[in-house]
Amino acid sequence: MHIEPGVVHGAKMIFAYGTAAAAAGYSLKLIADDLKERAATSFIARSIAATLSVFIFFEVLPHFPVGISEVHFILGTTLLLILGVAPAAVGLAAGLAIQGLLFAPSDVPMYFVNITTLLVPLFGIHALAKRALPKNVAYVDLGYTDVLKLSAAYQGGVIAWVAFWAFYGQGFGAENMAAVGSFGLAYMLVVLIEPVFDLAVLAGAKSLKGMKGSGLVTPRLYHAA
Repeated sequence: MHIEPGVVHGAKMIFAYGTAAAAAGYSLKLIADDLKERAATSFIARSIAATLSVFIFFEVLPHFPVGISEVHFILGTTLLLILGVAPAAVGLAAGLAIQGLLFAPSDVPMYFVNITTLLVPLFGIHALAKRALPKNVAYVDLGYTDVLKLSAAYQGGVIAWVAFWAFYGQGFGAENMAAVGSFGLAYMLVVLIEPVFDLAVLAGAKSLKGMKGSGLVTPRLYHAA
């Protein structure tokens, strides 16, 4: 999902600064909502867990360049279901920053582009979860179809933003369109695999009864809405 340096540049970066600022503002609202419901220590612990997870997702799990960008197993749905939307947002933002600063300094100028690509789809599946998931079922009891809805929506959002940045920055030439198309097709593999991983994580959480009621996971993990 990384947009490489030079794809968006010059005055066009102003739009990226605006989208990233909007995403940051909405993240602050989500953080405030989380702190109203849970202790600050819980939020901090979940945010640290999310940050470490994102760093592992980006640096340890397989990732490979395809077309206009790179295919990563971001697992945004996993973060949302286990830790909640606000810690997931913090983890994605912090994990991306750490990865760029420590391992890919050349990507830092594209931080505002890439963080928009990660966060806006996360906000989308947060809203989708409220509407599309059964309210009388805890997250640990969700089925493959329910998790697939979220995964497809998140990865679809990532693909859409990557395509937008590519066309916005480089136009609609045949080579650019082919690169975007190959990236989108490759990312469909993530859509198929991620729900299986999500269900495995949820099954593990279900077996860990001691986590129920702790501040280390989102309350929705074990309780119906």
